[in-house]
Amino acid sequence: MSHEKFQNCIEACQACAVACEHCADACLSEPNLQMLAECIRLDRDCARICQTAVSFMAANSPFAAPVCELCAQICEACAAECEKHAHHHDHCRQCAQACRQCAQACRSLMSV
Repeated sequence: MSHEKFQNCIEACQACAVACEHCADACLSEPNLQMLAECIRLDRDCARICQTAVSFMAANSPFAAPVCELCAQICEACAAECEKHAHHHDHCRQCAQACRQCAQACRSLMSV
């Protein structure tokens, strides 16, 4: 699969990484930081795996598919955690949405 076929997933991963970094940073400014600790951890993990997945897809690596599968799993975990806080924090709601879209894009590669 050429890297052009990854374009939708690359864009979803990039958007997710940005949303996760923004969410983690915004969480650090919230008053109840301890309540958001796991959200921050997952935001950071998710941003890193999204950036890694982009690199593997851009290089047309034979390992892109398994990296994208792991990315989808971490995105889903991050989305689930962010959704716990989405009613109080818009940045968590936006992050959860980006994570769900990224997981879907990554999983769609498995059917290509």
